[in-house]
Amino acid sequence: MNTVKKDIRSLTKEQIRDFFVAQGDKAFRGNQVYEWLWSKGAHSFDDMTNISKETRILLEQHFVINHIQVDTMQHSNDGTIKNAVRLHDGLIVESVLIPTEKRTTACVSSQVGCSLDCNFCATARLKRMRNLGPDEIYDQVVAIDQESRLYHNRPLSNIVFMGMGEPLMNYPNVMKAIEKITSDEGLGMSPKRITVSTSGVSKMIRKMADDEVKFNLAVSLHSAIEETRNKIMPFTKSFPLQELREALEYWYRKTKSKITYEYVVWKGINDDKKAIDALVKFCKYVPCKVNIIEYNPIDDGEFQQADPVVIDAYLKALDNAGIVAKVRRSRGKDIDAACGQLANKS
Repeated sequence: MNTVKKDIRSLTKEQIRDFFVAQGDKAFRGNQVYEWLWSKGAHSFDDMTNISKETRILLEQHFVINHIQVDTMQHSNDGTIKNAVRLHDGLIVESVLIPTEKRTTACVSSQVGCSLDCNFCATARLKRMRNLGPDEIYDQVVAIDQESRLYHNRPLSNIVFMGMGEPLMNYPNVMKAIEKITSDEGLGMSPKRITVSTSGVSKMIRKMADDEVKFNLAVSLHSAIEETRNKIMPFTKSFPLQELREALEYWYRKTKSKITYEYVVWKGINDDKKAIDALVKFCKYVPCKVNIIEYNPIDDGEFQQADPVVIDAYLKALDNAGIVAKVRRSRGKDIDAACGQLANKS
């Protein structure tokens, strides 16, 4: 009778140590294997060169390493790299490397597809098939770090959870992945270099505050007018602006960490003075900064780029109110890669 082998990366270091003790081996062997799995990013047991062949065969008999594979890699003229990442069960997610002069950022996915229904987003057209495991999130980061070193001669400096999926709908696995990414036994990255972007799941924002997380929070706001926001992102009817505001105020009280609002401006949707005034007012509730995002259209539908004059009006109004704001230009247009609106091209 065939039994499905367990992915060894679902075990803690202590559990791997216990496995070796049960096999009559030394517990420290578990430490060696754990190091190979996480800080050295081994794809197979054969990669573990300082471990005897007999031990590697033993591991092969009991476990698997369900490592991701970068199926295809697209290079943009601006240095952006988009990965189509194949998971162990054949499903595909996407991750993106975004280089600038001073940093390289990994934009990673947290779900296959998405459980939300943002009308402007390509990923939302795919139903959510499953959550990614902590190891699958971690692997995306490792792959982009390797690409950053290879193509840009520097290690990865920042991570944003803005790819496929709503990170706070996969909270336990996202938290475990970040724990590994920031651990000295993993990648050793500072949590201050990590940003988790949510569409505004209020109760989970409160939970993050209670959990005293050290990473940064970004909120995809797109409108501070209830009716408009609900039109852009219908699921937000379950998370009204008042509730979101209270959750963000709670977050700031607990963490003293500024919030970043991600804000796309579309023609005929949120490009008038009323929309600008509403955003300025909302920004005054909690210390924040605003990223005005240039939209990368996914079709010829109702969501189209706003006039540059409107973007300037937003920037001027925010600046006059003492709110830090900048425009984030769409990257990798020639390969259709833009964080938060990744399309599955597999």
